[in-house]
Amino acid sequence: MDQRIVIDIAQDAIMTVLLVAAQILGLGLLVGLIVSIVQATTQIQEPTLSFIPKIIAVSLTLLVFGPWMMNIMYEFTVRLFENIPIYIR
Repeated sequence: MDQRIVIDIAQDAIMTVLLVAAQILGLGLLVGLIVSIVQATTQIQEPTLSFIPKIIAVSLTLLVFGPWMMNIMYEFTVRLFENIPIYIR
């Protein structure tokens, strides 16, 4: 296996992970920021208050973007398996 092939596989894997995780992490970050601002303005410092909105936001994100994420991961897996003969040379 050539060094260039390993680098290509790693780059493709990293791009796939970034595409799949970006929506969940971005929305979790946004909801966490909003909850923190609300907590700071109301001076309610309950640590468990920030977890419930984040869990709900991440769950809704998975429901909305789940099929698209699965499609991205499926395409990556198919590309990986289709290129096995090329990788072996």
